Amino acid sequence: MFREMRRKRQALTQAQCQAILEQGSCGVLALSGDGGYPYAVPLSYLYHQGKLYFHSAKSGHKLDALRREPKASFCVVAQDQVAPLEYTTLYRSVIVFGRLRELEDDREKRAAIETLALKYAPQDTPAHREEAIRRDWGPLCVLELTPEHISGKQGKNLIGKA
Repeated sequence: MFREMRRKRQALTQAQCQAILEQGSCGVLALSGDGGYPYAVPLSYLYHQGKLYFHSAKSGHKLDALRREPKASFCVVAQDQVAPLEYTTLYRSVIVFGRLRELEDDREKRAAIETLALKYAPQDTPAHREEAIRRDWGPLCVLELTPEHISGKQGKNLIGKA
C-alpha cells in the first residue's frame, strides 16, 4: 500500500524516525483540501506513545478536510542545511502516513493538551497551565494522527553520521 523508498541506503531506521518526531517542534500536516487540491499546513505537534497530536480551532479548512477524508500525512524536517559547493542539501526528514481523528472524549483531549503544553512550556507552573487550558477549552479541538506508515530519509552525505 505504501511505496518503498527508492534510495534505501538513505533510509532512516524507525528509531531514528521516532527520535526526530520526539525532538521536533513543527511539521506540515497534509490533507485532501477543497476542490481536490492538497491542503498542507504547518503546525506545532506532540508525538506521544506512538501517535501525533495537534491543537486546532473547532472549525476551518483543516477540520472540513478531515471530515471529508481522514487520511493524512505529516512531515517533520529535522535538519536542512544547504551545502552550496557540493550542490546538495544535508537533510533528515520523516513522513508519517495515517488517519486523523478529532478527540471527542474529554479525558483523552485533556491528557493530550496537557502533555502538549508540557512539551512547549516545561517551565510553566501547573496553576498557570491549568488556567490557560481552562480559558481555551471551549473553542479547543485536539486531533490525533494514528500512524499507518512512517519513513525517514537523509541526504547521502549524512549516511553513517550521527
